[in-house]
Amino acid sequence: MSTFLTILLVAAMIAVVVVLVRGLVIFLLGASQDLRDGATPGEARIAASVRSNKMMQYRVMLQAVAIFLVVLLMWLAGRG
Repeated sequence: MSTFLTILLVAAMIAVVVVLVRGLVIFLLGASQDLRDGATPGEARIAASVRSNKMMQYRVMLQAVAIFLVVLLMWLAGRG
């Protein structure tokens, strides 16, 4: 059981890093991409901001999952 939870924890941590990097790329390049697609500067900033905020929400959710798995693993280790 703890091996399975450890694998899930590693997967959650990798997912956090992937979402973090993707969010940073969207934050840094998102508005310029939207400008190339024909959006006005205001629309481009809003669209990039919405996507960046969505990535931040995913990152926070994945971090909560990772923390829960750490707590669960520590609880199981304390019982055995």
